[in-house]
Amino acid sequence: MSVPPPILTLTGNLLGERTFDFDHWEIGKTQRAARETFQVGGKGINVSKMLHRRGAPTTALCFTGGDTGAECETWLRRQGFSHRAFRGGRASRAGLVVRSGSQPETTFLGPDVAPDAASVRACAGFLNSCAAGEILAVCGSVPGWAAGDFDPLRAALARWIGRGVLAADSYGPPLAWLVDQPLALVKINAVELRTLFPDEAAPAPVEQLLREAVVRWRARNWIVTDGANPVWFCAEGGAPASIAPPEVSEVSATGSGDVLFACVLDYFFRQRKPLGQAVAAALPFAAANAAHPGIAEFPEPAARG
Repeated sequence: MSVPPPILTLTGNLLGERTFDFDHWEIGKTQRAARETFQVGGKGINVSKMLHRRGAPTTALCFTGGDTGAECETWLRRQGFSHRAFRGGRASRAGLVVRSGSQPETTFLGPDVAPDAASVRACAGFLNSCAAGEILAVCGSVPGWAAGDFDPLRAALARWIGRGVLAADSYGPPLAWLVDQPLALVKINAVELRTLFPDEAAPAPVEQLLREAVVRWRARNWIVTDGANPVWFCAEGGAPASIAPPEVSEVSATGSGDVLFACVLDYFFRQRKPLGQAVAAALPFAAANAAHPGIAEFPEPAARG
């Protein structure tokens, strides 16, 4: 039996993220945190983190720059995550998460940072050198996507489709381009799905929009999440169907979609489960993530059914 290939994730908007834990904090006052931690974020990093936890081989591709980027690379090495950083001259994005028992978790994100032309070319060159048959997931936003600097990356992704598996969980300009390619899988949320449609059509129910999406665009398999509402999916050649996620007491929904995407990538592409089974198997992990702080740091959930 052949060994399934590793899953590569591409993070277009890396995040060097600090978390401050407070016993209590109030707006407008000087605060002193009880604890401080550092972690690397960005959707592709989160996806690789969950894949790594599951024991699925994965390599996180990302753009780094400046002191923040260097700190991110150090963290990835210390965590033992396989990664490939394409260094550029622009400092990576920074962020801050504030947690307290008396306040809802709050995240502050620095401005998006577009990778420079040299790092984009380096990423495209790496993708072009990869072996045929590998799995690549494009994750999150990609600042600067519409600029000419990204021509090599778009060409590399189009070429990838002809010799490997391309999946995406993205939004904005990259999503509009990606869904018009014959992707193996696109996973987005309901808000992102609605951005693909004209304003007058966007308020329609998710099921109706999904029926239209699979006809209008070339992506072959679709998953659409909607918070605690049922997850809709449509396998190639089939009709839309939905599965309700487990009910949990939400602590932080941050990264739950990334956890879902990671598990689906593993179940669907590596374990060869049908899409509906892959979604059903992945949902308890996403729900468990929402019920705990952090990303992919929850206790193992019980299997459904």
